[in-house]
Amino acid sequence: MSLQIYNTETRKKEIFTPIHPGKVGMYVCGVTVYDLCHIGHARVMVVFDTVVRHLRAIGYEVNYVRNITDIDDKIINRALENGESIQELTTRMIKEMHADEAAMNVLRPDMEPKATEHMEDIRHMIGTLIEKGFAYPAANGDVYFKVKAFDSYGRLSGKNIDDLESGARVDVNEVKQDPLDFVLWKASKENEPSWDSDWGKGRPGWHIECSAMSTKCLGNHFDIHGGGMDLSFPHHDNEIAQSECATGEHYVNTWMHCGFVRIDDEKMSKSLNNFFTIREVLKVYHPEVIRYFLLSSHYRSPVNYSEENLNSAKASVGRLYSALEGVEFSSDVQPTADTTFESEFMAVMNDDFNTPKAIAVLFELAKEINKTKQPGLVALLIKLANQIGLLEENAESFFKSQPSDSDLTDEMIAQLIEERKSARAEKNFARSDEIRDLLADQGIELLDSAEGTTWRRA
Repeated sequence: MSLQIYNTETRKKEIFTPIHPGKVGMYVCGVTVYDLCHIGHARVMVVFDTVVRHLRAIGYEVNYVRNITDIDDKIINRALENGESIQELTTRMIKEMHADEAAMNVLRPDMEPKATEHMEDIRHMIGTLIEKGFAYPAANGDVYFKVKAFDSYGRLSGKNIDDLESGARVDVNEVKQDPLDFVLWKASKENEPSWDSDWGKGRPGWHIECSAMSTKCLGNHFDIHGGGMDLSFPHHDNEIAQSECATGEHYVNTWMHCGFVRIDDEKMSKSLNNFFTIREVLKVYHPEVIRYFLLSSHYRSPVNYSEENLNSAKASVGRLYSALEGVEFSSDVQPTADTTFESEFMAVMNDDFNTPKAIAVLFELAKEINKTKQPGLVALLIKLANQIGLLEENAESFFKSQPSDSDLTDEMIAQLIEERKSARAEKNFARSDEIRDLLADQGIELLDSAEGTTWRRA
């Protein structure tokens, strides 16, 4: 089955045909780095990491670009609040973002351009738009894009200019030629960072950053552009308008947008103050549990953040890892080839990256492993799960590395197990039971077998 992707712009699934055979250029809108990333950011990271993994698994050479916004009102304000420089804040937050990604097994993009490092590209694009009559410097030093100069404005989101105009605010900004026009360049204010330009000192608006960086990294016309559903309008509509007016070329072939993470039927966001940072959730749940949770709904659908859903994800990942136990297996074992499991897995992933159905195939395969104990099927389960970033550990490591409130270290647990072993040998079953109960109270489950006793964190 050929790869089909739902294109937000055309509102239908389309057979994916790259501009350059065998190669894919993909740009995804990244994070504004003024605070720790939350689970909403994690979904975008995990979804497009999974997209890239699958594209590579089916043979494409992918150039994955995801930008960093490192200059913005929120960044300026947060740096002032913290009493630190903007660069100190953004450098620290980028480092924390990378740590969160690494924990969740999100592969780093091939390119990670920062807005402040592409100021010349941004100014050049703005200058081109002014020269072509699509933008104008205003009396206050800002530069604005003429929305009505672009005939197909709103084609991505389906917004109609007449409707937008009727909903425009009454208190119109008098420096704009039209209330719908949006800012490309913001004149600098006192004590704010600024860059020189032909229109005076200032800094870029948010939308122009992505147009300048994406076309710089991937060319004027590229294959896939992704981001969260909330970016469709106005951010991505604005990107299309300014990019196509500047270059004269079609901007993007396929637009992909992933659904929100929701809490109590509201989008998770910092502005609503209803968010959980990745760091907070990692204290309670294993990274693969979080990743599984985020992939358990189709990427275009919303996913509801709740303790119940995360606990369900934890149990599900545990079932997959349990299938790896009790099978004699080494890394030299080759995956069983030409199975219906693999063909079904690839088919559903080729159907707009349907991870819930792909996960269902993994469970069918795990069920077969539990019956047959075939090492080749274990190798296949690991191979397919790895393609969506799961089963990256061995079972023992996974079960021992669950986040826990227990103060017991692995060494302390091992000592108690040895003491219990001695107590059982001496037929001191009261002490043996006491140790088991003590460990159970600390969330440690003991597993006795003919080969000895192993343990896991519950």
